[in-house]
Amino acid sequence: MGEYLVETARVFFGLTAALVVPLGLGWQRTRPGPAAVVVLVWSAYTVFPYMDRLRPWIALSAAVLAALGVMLWQRPENPWRSGFPDMRLWTSGALAPPRRLGMAALAAALLLSGWTVGERSFSLLVELLRSDRTAVFVSALLIAVFGGGTLAKTATEPVRREIEALEEGPQRSAAMEFMNGGSAIGRLERGLLFAFLAAGQPEAAALVLAAKSLARVPSAEHGKHASEYFLIGTLASVIAALAMSMAARSAVGLPVL
Repeated sequence: MGEYLVETARVFFGLTAALVVPLGLGWQRTRPGPAAVVVLVWSAYTVFPYMDRLRPWIALSAAVLAALGVMLWQRPENPWRSGFPDMRLWTSGALAPPRRLGMAALAAALLLSGWTVGERSFSLLVELLRSDRTAVFVSALLIAVFGGGTLAKTATEPVRREIEALEEGPQRSAAMEFMNGGSAIGRLERGLLFAFLAAGQPEAAALVLAAKSLARVPSAEHGKHASEYFLIGTLASVIAALAMSMAARSAVGLPVL
């Protein structure tokens, strides 16, 4: 069973990485040639130890179909170029297959993936879904990230009103720009804080706050209102992540910290 899990993990993480790296670089739209090479090379490396078995190769085919489907779906309107220098094979004209061909490739990839997963992996997924601990921690994470956002917004509302009441000028513009750029950072901050605190690593959580302070601390041009907004929002995020991580750990029988 342990060997099967390691094999499944290698195939899953390897094929996922083969798809995620080109997507993260945006190559599926602008450089389909290098994207295809990355998917093929890393997928082949992933399944190489199991080349005498059928399922890993079907999983590789699913990964290739998924990559092709994404490329076809997100292709630009103008002709595609391969992304390789001095190559004309891919630059003779627009890519012929329409988006529905991409959808068909993605559907085929999904079907092949479902068949490859097999009964054992499906049973593991069902066990994970039925796990009370998993449900508690995932739900607590969602509450910390999104409920904490509501808490931070409520706590900083008085400061926001003060900033909006300022006279038009560079300081008001800088403070408004500072306030409007932090929602995604706040969600990421609360998610990381919860993850580290739930894992019993408060020291790592402190590093998250230190990194945020270095990257996003308001400067003198933002004014004192922006500093208050930053401090109150950060404290609200810490309270939300800390409260939910302590509640979740206590609920499953772990020490609160």
